[in-house]
Amino acid sequence: MSLLAVENLQVAFTGTQPVVKGVSFHIEKGEMLALVGESGSGKSVTALSLMQLHDRQRVSYPAGSIRFNGRELLGLPEKELRQLRGDDMAMIFQEPMSALNPLHSIGKQIAEMIRFHQPLREIEIRARVQELLGLVGLDKLRNRLHAYPHELSGGERQRVMIAMALANNPHLLIADEPTTALDVTLQAQIIALLKDLQQRLGLAILLITHDLTLVRHAADRVAIMRYGEIVEHGDTAAVFATPAHPYTQHLLASEPSGHAVPLPAGGAPTLIARQVSVRYSSRRGLWKPPAVTVALEPTDLAVQPGETLGIVGESGSGKTTLGLALLRLIRSTGSIAYQGTEISALNTRELRPLRRKLQFVFQDPFASLNPRMNIGEIIAEGLSVHEPLLTHKQRKTRVIDILREVGLEAEMRNRYPHEFSGGQRQRINIARAMILEPELVVLDEPTSALDLSLQAQIIALLKEMQARRRTSYLFISHDLRVIRAIAHRIIVMRQGRIVEQGETEALFDHPKHPYTQDLLRAAYLHKNG
Repeated sequence: MSLLAVENLQVAFTGTQPVVKGVSFHIEKGEMLALVGESGSGKSVTALSLMQLHDRQRVSYPAGSIRFNGRELLGLPEKELRQLRGDDMAMIFQEPMSALNPLHSIGKQIAEMIRFHQPLREIEIRARVQELLGLVGLDKLRNRLHAYPHELSGGERQRVMIAMALANNPHLLIADEPTTALDVTLQAQIIALLKDLQQRLGLAILLITHDLTLVRHAADRVAIMRYGEIVEHGDTAAVFATPAHPYTQHLLASEPSGHAVPLPAGGAPTLIARQVSVRYSSRRGLWKPPAVTVALEPTDLAVQPGETLGIVGESGSGKTTLGLALLRLIRSTGSIAYQGTEISALNTRELRPLRRKLQFVFQDPFASLNPRMNIGEIIAEGLSVHEPLLTHKQRKTRVIDILREVGLEAEMRNRYPHEFSGGQRQRINIARAMILEPELVVLDEPTSALDLSLQAQIIALLKEMQARRRTSYLFISHDLRVIRAIAHRIIVMRQGRIVEQGETEALFDHPKHPYTQDLLRAAYLHKNG
């Protein structure tokens, strides 16, 4: 008997045809099955159905069966489902910032998972929390259990989610894009950790991902999903060696490629930063001086018109902090000049006219979209602020044009963020920034939520926009293949400082710093010491 057996599962939202159409698969004890497909293919809908996490008022199951250890889960009472979740089955969610409670510390949230399922004393719970943090590579947070989600980097938040999922030693772990927010070195560490747990504890894992490199090296079997159906499945090595379905062949052939667009000649730098630094201070008690954390050491850089400057580094290295500081979205010291104008000392009112020319695409696509506004309203919001004389018809036309430009349909403007996949939400974020025709865009992991084929499409789109508009990009990413396809120059960051920088191909071909060499090796892009 399989640990998990899914047969002919159909999932439908209220008033729609099934979005999951007769899916069948099984997972044995101690096995890792990868579920792979494009954004919107039904992977996450299927995963949420396994633990019955959909809103029962909005979702129905017209047909099918989900059995865990022979026990039918469809129609199981909520009380029994609550006990099963976290105890026998656990899930790592795709977007940790929206999955973690912003009002509670990470220590409290991990402890809550343990307390609900295990009758332990508080001292034992605290010890288990610290053990879990060490298990997922967060040793530095063992003495920071009071930290809140917003105080952690994207990668650190994702590892907290993994610690919560592992808290009660479940038999089945559903990992929905567990490495999306992590740089390549941490991806390798997390997958190695999951493989170790799988072998040591007999843990079964359903791995949902768009990262085919990860699947090739980690999964025992793979199932390829498209339009709510599994079109191919089998042993991972066999499927990768001889893919039978055209869609599988398409996925395996898809990868961001090419080089940065040619730089336009001449022109003063779009942005110049000198000695930009970010420090945070926090109170440690009435009589103790504030603790100071240096998030970004004094940094110099310049971005030319039409240039893409890639920024790579591990989670917590200061990449996003640098981007936020350059756009005056967080407090910093040092000099920031945009087109020759010093903007470091400008107040909010003085900065407002410049905001349309300085845009930011955030890493977490769901948290950055207002859930109470439809997509048309979200994308048009910037136009209402910066181009108030546009008529309703003109705004509508601009919204439709930009939606089509990023590969979405015009009718989607009337839908809400929760009705889109992670990849679709990221394209909405790009549309919201690009509709204002900015001159500098900071893109914080803009393709991390996308599968390979959509990554290639988005990179091609950004390059096309850049060539036409001379837009400058500050492109933050842990995906070195993506960086190589779009960046003219790269800076490598570690622990808040730049450790290496240079022209893209020169840095890839001859990395000098050991950390850069480690990054390239983890991405299978560099083999020599």
